[in-house]
Order: sequence, then C-alpha cells, then structure tokens
Amino acid sequence: MQGPLISVDDHVQEHPEVWTKRLSKSKFGNRIPRVERQGDGTERWIVDGVKLRLNGVAGAGAAMPDRGAEPQRWEDVPKMVYDPRERLKAMDTDGVQYSVLYPTVAGVAGETFGRIEDTELELACVQAYNDWLIEEWASVSERFIPQCSVPIFPVEATVKEIRRAVAQGHRGVIYPAVPMELRGVPHINDPLYDPLWAVCEELEVPICFHAGASTAIQVPPYKGYAATLAAAFQAITQPVSTVSVVVNLLISRILLRFPGLKVIFAESGLGWGAYLLEYTDFQFKGDRLHEQGYHLTPSEMFRRQCFLVGWYDRASIRTRRYIGTENILWSTQFPLATSNWPRSQETIERSFEGVPEEDCRKILWENAARLYHIEID
Repeated sequence: MQGPLISVDDHVQEHPEVWTKRLSKSKFGNRIPRVERQGDGTERWIVDGVKLRLNGVAGAGAAMPDRGAEPQRWEDVPKMVYDPRERLKAMDTDGVQYSVLYPTVAGVAGETFGRIEDTELELACVQAYNDWLIEEWASVSERFIPQCSVPIFPVEATVKEIRRAVAQGHRGVIYPAVPMELRGVPHINDPLYDPLWAVCEELEVPICFHAGASTAIQVPPYKGYAATLAAAFQAITQPVSTVSVVVNLLISRILLRFPGLKVIFAESGLGWGAYLLEYTDFQFKGDRLHEQGYHLTPSEMFRRQCFLVGWYDRASIRTRRYIGTENILWSTQFPLATSNWPRSQETIERSFEGVPEEDCRKILWENAARLYHIEID
C-alpha cells in the first residue's frame, strides 16, 4: 500500500519537567504534576497530591522489550517515547508520515486535569501542556499534529483556551466525553456546553473523545487478575466503552444543532460501529423518534459528522457500508502496548486485503488530511 499514512491516534509521553519548569512552585507547591520516587525504588506521577493510576512512569509498552511491562523508572523509558527527534525515526520505521498527538500523563482525553477541583490549577496545567507540545514537538517537525487539552469547566474558560491554543497551532481539541463523571459539572448534553461545540465548529477543528476517559462506563477488572491479565482485559473493553458515548451524541441533538461540528472517537475500533448504527437506526424508527424533531436518522448524523478509528481491524465491506468509508480513520496507537509498531504496514496489508484503492486512500490519509488541514503532496 503506497501513500502517506496519517496516524490519527498516537501519544506523547510528557517529560518530568513539563510542569515543574512551567508552574509556580510558590503558588502551587507540591500540587504541581511531577515524578516522585516510591519506597520500593519505582517512580510514579503525582498530580495535585494524587498518584496517577498508571502502570508505570510512562506509557511505553510498544517500545519495551516486553510489551506487558511498562517502565518503572524514568531512566528506563525509551527515548523514542518522549524525544520528538527519536519519535520521527520510529515513525519512519513504521511508514508513518504524520502523527496526531494525544497526551499520556494529562490523560488520554484530558481527564487527569479534569478531576482537579481547583480551576486555577487545572487551567495552569493544561496551558503548560499545550505550550510544551507546540514548543517541544510541533516546532521540531510539521509531521507532528498537535491537539490541545482544555479545562473542562466553566465553559467560558474552555472556549478561551481553545482559541488561544488553536492560534498557537493546535489542530484538534481533546475533551472527556463524560466530564460529569470526573467532578461536579453539568451533564455533557446541557446547553451550557453549546459554546464548546460552537467554537470547534467555527474554528474548523475536530473535538476528540478518546476511549477510557471514565472508569464509570467500564467494567473494572477482577482484583484477582494478574497485572498482565488485568491490562489485557482493559485493553479489550476500553474501546467498546465508546458505545454509550456515540449513542448519547446521536440522541442528544448536539449534531443537529451544530451541523458543522466534527467528532472523532479515538481508540474506538470499527467492528462494533456497523452493528451500533444499524441497531440505533432500527430503534429510532421503532420509537418513531422522527416525530420528536429529528430530521436525520442516527446513521445520517454520524456519516455527516463523526469518525471511528481503526488500527487492527479488517475494513470489511459491511464495516465500510454501515460506518461509511469517509468516516473511518487509521492509527498505529504508538507507543501503547496495543500498537502495531513497528509492523503497522503488515497490519494494513492484512486489514485492507481486497479493499478498493480509493477506499484505502480515504481511510489511511485523505479523511485525516481533510479533518486536520494537512496538505499532502
């Protein structure tokens, strides 16, 4: 398969100095995100006095000799995970031309800072991350596509940071799909969030809901599982937790009220999407929801504005028919343990066997280039 693969869901690993060098020690003290050595010699991230629920000091499974073992000390983190120049080499190895970036410590959907009750500290943390991503990654190469993290509430602060970050060069907005599960803020469907949808529509940047932002909509692994089995359980169930997020968006009328809004469901997978859209349309007709002000079916709303992301899936005829070839994106998931790196091209050959060349181009780079305003030569 020849072409400039755009991976729309990769993760940066924040360096331990991202926040300690950018936030005021006199103002925020030990609440500043930092790496702290534990009694057993391992290191963990501490944010606002709380130890993050990461399995190590970095999300680096794909770059480790043993994918099931995350690095426990910063000195053991592979440079390709946190160094942008080494990351470019890793991308070249995997045949990736452009990489759309999500956080790790800040939360795959920005949920780490969304849990902070002090809105001043929350804002300081997201701004430090956004500035760092532009200064330390986007400035190194145009092949990195930065996306901003934002304060989840109040919405006025959210909108202000989106405008600031997009003016800097950010091309997407990362937001938790269930902010009300993080702290006491209104339900995501509340009209109070309308300025959020409106600014993304106005600035033509997609809003990105990454799977795994809330444990409340996921079944927790059994406590008796070994660490590797628990990690496998979470890796399998996390993408499908997006089901309720998609259904909520389709029923909420948000898409109807903001027809220019584009929504990406990162780390979603594809197979369940065909079933969900088929069944949601069936339920829509059975409950005669068109009589309640819906002038589009759920699948019509989805195809106009939404995108699922594959990285291991087979792009079958049924999947492409129900989801829509124009509504599928691709990723490598690097450097997460579930990534296909460094054999993403082999995965693509297998996943797209028998798929028309035109459909391959759309899924692997054309759809993403349009969403993120990437000029492909």
